[in-house]
Amino acid sequence: QVQLVESGGGLVQAGGSLSVSCAASGRTFSIQVMAWFRQAPGKEREFVAAIRWFRGSTYYADSVKGRFTISRDNAKNTVYLQMNSLKPEDTAVYYCAASRDPLIVYGLAKGYDDWGQGTQVTVSS
Repeated sequence: QVQLVESGGGLVQAGGSLSVSCAASGRTFSIQVMAWFRQAPGKEREFVAAIRWFRGSTYYADSVKGRFTISRDNAKNTVYLQMNSLKPEDTAVYYCAASRDPLIVYGLAKGYDDWGQGTQVTVSS
């Protein structure tokens, strides 16, 4: 099992930037993919971005492409999400997730084995 702890987040004005991070511990050697999802009130959890742990390949939802950047530091077992040009519709709880499946479909939440507790990101207009 992998334990995930998010940090960062907070309140920012529209057009601003914010960064969140996720530190992994436990059986980190088993991680194949790490991702960020988000969930706004009254909405389903949606995929934001994913990164292959060893190869570093990245994948983004269309809604954040060009504005968000996912990265990782394998030595620190940490994945980051840099969010630029934030919009009010980006407001949500952001969750970090890890998968041990190398064939995972990145955008499907059910494919991820471990989840963090979430961190709130609020973008004011």
